Amino acid sequence: MKTYPYKRCYSIEIDKDYMVKELTRIAILGGGPAGLFMYKRLIESGKQDLDVTIFERKGELGTGMPYSREGANDEHITNVSDNEIPELVMSIEEWVKIAPRELLERFSITPENFNEFKVLPRLFFGQYLGAQFKLLKDKAKKLGIKTTVHLNTSVVDIIDEPDQNEVWVEVSEAGIVKFNRVIICTGHSWPVIHEGKVEGYYDSPYPPSKLELSLNHPVAIKGSSLTAIDALRTLARHNGEFIKKENGNITYQLSEGSPEFKLSMHCLDGLLPAIRFHLDDTHLSNDSLLTPEEIEKHKEENDGFLSLDFVFEKNFKEIFREKDPPFFDKIKELSLEEFVESMMALREKLDAFQLFRAEYAEAEKSIQRQESVYWKEMLAVLSFAMNYPAKYLSAEDMQRLTKVLMPLISIVIAFVPQSSAREMLALYDAGVLELIAVNPESEAVPEKKGGVTYKYQDQNGEARSTYYKTFVNCIGQLRLSYEQFPFASMITNKTISPAHIRFRSPAEGKSAKAKGNKEVESDSSGNYYLKVAGITINDNFQVVDPYGAYNERIYIMAVPYIGGYNPDYSGLDFCEEASKRVAESMF
Repeated sequence: MKTYPYKRCYSIEIDKDYMVKELTRIAILGGGPAGLFMYKRLIESGKQDLDVTIFERKGELGTGMPYSREGANDEHITNVSDNEIPELVMSIEEWVKIAPRELLERFSITPENFNEFKVLPRLFFGQYLGAQFKLLKDKAKKLGIKTTVHLNTSVVDIIDEPDQNEVWVEVSEAGIVKFNRVIICTGHSWPVIHEGKVEGYYDSPYPPSKLELSLNHPVAIKGSSLTAIDALRTLARHNGEFIKKENGNITYQLSEGSPEFKLSMHCLDGLLPAIRFHLDDTHLSNDSLLTPEEIEKHKEENDGFLSLDFVFEKNFKEIFREKDPPFFDKIKELSLEEFVESMMALREKLDAFQLFRAEYAEAEKSIQRQESVYWKEMLAVLSFAMNYPAKYLSAEDMQRLTKVLMPLISIVIAFVPQSSAREMLALYDAGVLELIAVNPESEAVPEKKGGVTYKYQDQNGEARSTYYKTFVNCIGQLRLSYEQFPFASMITNKTISPAHIRFRSPAEGKSAKAKGNKEVESDSSGNYYLKVAGITINDNFQVVDPYGAYNERIYIMAVPYIGGYNPDYSGLDFCEEASKRVAESMF
C-alpha cells in the first residue's frame, strides 16, 4: 500500500486528544449551501462526540458560488423567496432585524419593507447564509461539538484507507489530514476550455465581473436559462441603462458608446423559460406522492426497475383527479410523450416573446392572488420526486426522461424572477435582445482571430453561419463525467466507479451499441448498460466502487459529479433532502 507523509502546517491543528475522547472526525469539503445544510444535520443529530472540520476554498462560509462574487453582482437575484427556503436557524425576515446596517442600506432593504414572498439580491442572500453558518457554529459550541473551519484552503485529493477505517484528505500546503467520515460538498464547477486562449470567448458567465464590458457589436449567448439571464443583466448594464417609468414599467436605452450592441440568444427550438409564479407548496412536496414503500413494491414487481410511466401516472396525472378535474380530463389518456408534445406545441406555435409576455401576466396574477399555476407546480414536484429513485430507471426510460420530459421540465420550472422578465422584455422592445432558434447539432466554433462562428440550422432547415466577436456559453451547470472527477486517488484506487444504468431489454442495448452509441457497454453476462454522467452513488449518497460495494466513509453531495443518477438540481431543496439522507445513514 502506498503511504502518504503527514506534513505539519501551522494553519491545520489536529486535536491531540482524539484517542482519549474517541471523537468521530468528520470533514465537510466545501462551505457553501450544501456544506451549510450538512453541518446543520450534524448538529441536529443528537451526537455530541463529533469533531467537524470544514474546508472552504474561498474566504467566507455559506455563499458558495451562486451567492458570492464568483457567481453574482449586485444586479443578480435569487429565484426563491424567504417563504420558499428550507428551514435553517432563523428566517430571512427574522435575520433582517439584526443584519448589518450597511448591508441593508446597500440593497435598500429594511425590516419594514421586507416581503417574505419576494426574491432577493443574491449577494444579500449569501450574507444571510453566512450568518446562519455562524449561528450554527455557536449552537455546536454550546452542545460540545468541536468545529474547525479552514478558509482559503483547497482540497487536492482524497485517499480512502479502508484497513484503517479512515479517509485521508490532502490539503494544499498542509498535507494529509485524517478523518473517519468525509462529505464532498464542493458545489458548482465550470471547466475552462477556450477562455483565456480565444479572445472574446467565455466558457461561462462566472464570475460576472468579467462581463463588465463596453461593447459596440453583437454578443452571442448560448442558452436561454437563468445562467443566460445572469449574463444579460450584466452586459446590458454596461452598454446602456434601464429607465423606470412612472407607471412602473421599464424601458432600455443604449449608451452612446454602444450603438451596435446587441444580445443574440441562441437556444434549442427558440424557447424561453417560464416565469416564477406562486407555489401552493413551497418545498416541492405533496401528500399524494408515491411513498418509498410503494416504489419498492413496484420495483419488486417490475424486475427491479422503476417505470417512468408508473411514476408519471401516479406522481403527476393522478394528482389532478381531485385537484384540477378539468385538467385531468385533458391529460388522463395521454402518454408521457403525448403530454410533453401537447405542452411544447403551444410554446413552439407562438412567438417566444409573445408567450413570455403572456406568461408574465399569468405569473403576476398568480402571485397577486396567491394562486398556483397548478400543472407547472406539479411538474416541479414530479422533477424533484424523480430525482432520488431515477437511478432505478431502465436505460430505455432514462433516455426518455432526459430526451422527452426533462426539456419541458427545464423550461417550466426555471422560475424566472419577475424583475428579470421585465428587463428581458425591455431589451426585446428596444431591439437589443433577439432569440435565435438553433438545432441540437449547432456549434459555436472558436476562431484564431478571436470570437466564434456560430453554425446552425434554422427552423426551416437552412444552414446558417454567423461570426461574433464575443461569445458567452450560458447553458448552465454541466453534468461532469467520471473522468472529470477532481480527486485523482479515488479513481486510481477504484474508490469510485462510472455511473451506468442497465437496459431492461438486452436487444435494445445491443441495437444501440450496433448503431454506434459509444455510451452503451456490455458485460460478460450479456447485459447492456448506458453510461451516464458522473459517478455511481447509492440512495444515501455514498460512493460506490466498481464491484458494487458502497463506501461507509465517503459521501458526495456535489451535484456536477452525480448528475447521471440525480438529474434534477433543485437548489436548496436538494441540499436539505440530500443532507437528511446522509445524516440518517451516518448515524
